[in-house]
This record gives sequence, structure tokens and C-alpha cells, in this order.
Amino acid sequence: MKHLLKLSDLTREEILSILNLGDQLKFERNNGIQKDYLKGKKLGMIFQKSSTRTRVSFEVGMYELGGYALFLSSNDLQIGRGEPVQDTARVLSRYLDGIMIRTFAQQEVEDLAKYGSIPIINGLTDYCHPCQVLADLMTIREYKGTFKGLKMAFIGDGNNMANSLIVGAVKTGMQISVACPENHLPDEKLVAWGKESGLLTVTTSVKDAIEGADVLYTDVWASMGQEGEKKQRENDFKGYQINEENIKGAKEDVMVMHCLPAHRGEEITEGVFEAHAKEIFDEAENRLHAQKAVMVKLLRY
Repeated sequence: MKHLLKLSDLTREEILSILNLGDQLKFERNNGIQKDYLKGKKLGMIFQKSSTRTRVSFEVGMYELGGYALFLSSNDLQIGRGEPVQDTARVLSRYLDGIMIRTFAQQEVEDLAKYGSIPIINGLTDYCHPCQVLADLMTIREYKGTFKGLKMAFIGDGNNMANSLIVGAVKTGMQISVACPENHLPDEKLVAWGKESGLLTVTTSVKDAIEGADVLYTDVWASMGQEGEKKQRENDFKGYQINEENIKGAKEDVMVMHCLPAHRGEEITEGVFEAHAKEIFDEAENRLHAQKAVMVKLLRY
């Protein structure tokens, strides 16, 4: 494991190794055990998309590991003024021990890894969100004890979250049912790959997806950069909501997850969100622990 560009690059064993290390680091933090795993290491954090959880969790994570995180806004970098990504990669590789980037195009992340000589971490692209799904998997295992025999249902946009959840579920052996409108389906190649495993179902029926689910997951209808499509998306996703009525089709002990920020009253009702706030905010906390594990795996060299 040289980089974290997308979850599909990792084996099941590599994913489980990250989760196990995340559990260990969480235990150490909760018990006041301080270990400078990354003493003296420097992480550059490039943000072309704004963030709450990604920025704070990576910055705090590096601090707790004994390293230093440098916030790099695209407005402050020459990459924001047209410098080729391959040049940025080569220069930053001379200064830093690793780069985390949160951006739009997946190709930009891939090019940083291709032309740079240090580990690259994908903090989010329009194609996938591997860091979030590692935290999600960590949380599911905390609550359910295992992945075996579980069914996850994702309701909403076939976006970066749906793409990465498909990979995370299939790699860990969970069934996953994705309910999206016909014109908002996940990536075709990922869907074909997932269906080969026999673990993935893609449907337009929210009811069918939720039936018998152990885990329900949703995301906003309009992601960052899609604000101009808000009205159209409200029409497209009408009915693609986790609410008090359709949650009855899931298992009685179902856990509800959301990558945040949430738009209550759209993809999830206020009542369901608050009833499951504990697992949602445990999930948010686990971004810190899972990402610390990724950084230790990649930067401790």
C-alpha cells in the first residue's frame, strides 16, 4: 500500500489491517496513551473543496501522531492558477512526507501519485471518498461486531459515497442494495464489478433496498458543486428519503449512517436522524481514527 487513491486499489486484508489499527489508535487515545508514530513527519493538505470533518480530523490526527499538517488552499497555491499537477507533485515531494487532497477530479489525485514521490491520500473526489468509507466500516464493525451476514442499504444519489460504499461492502463481504433514481446511478464499471460478486443490487425502489437491512445509509441530494441543480434534484430524489415509515422495513436493530453534513427533511427526517444520532456522530468521530491509521500505514517509513 503506497497510496490511498481509491478503495478498490486495496485488498480486503489491507482494509481490515487499517480498521484494526484504527481500533488500536482509538483505544490509545481514549485511554490517554500518547505515541508519536509520525514524529517529525509533514502532511500537506490541499483543499479545492471546503470541508469540516476532513480538515479537522486530518489536522488533529497529525498533531496527535506527533507530526505536522500544513493547510494548503487552492487559492494560495499555483495549482489554483494553472500550474500543471505534475509540477506541483514534484515540488511538494521535495518538502513534504505525504499529501492529502480534497478535490473534484479523480485524475488529479492519480496524477499526484504518478508524478510525485510521496504517499497521496484521497480526501474526496467526485468519483470516490475512501477515507469516509473506512470510517464507516470501522463504525459498522463497532456496532455489529462483524461484517458477515450484514445487509447495507444506500438510499439517494449514486455519487462518490455510493461508489465507495459498494467497494467497501463487497470487499468486506456485506450485501449492499443501492436505491437511486434511474438517471442518478453509481459508476457503471463499479456496478458491473459489484454484481459479479453477487453481493450488489441496484434498484429504483427504496422499499426493496431497505427490506431486511442491518445498516441504512444516505447522503445529501446535491453535493458540493451541484448547488445549481438543487431544484431539479429535489424533484429527481423525491421519495428517496429515510423516514419513520420506510425504516420499518429494516431490521429492528438497524443502524442509520450519514457522512454529513445532513439536510434534515430532504434525504433523512429530523426524527430518524436524532433517533440515530449516536451512530452518526460515532461515525464522524471515526474519521479521525481511521485516517490516523491510514497516515501511520503510509507515512511511517
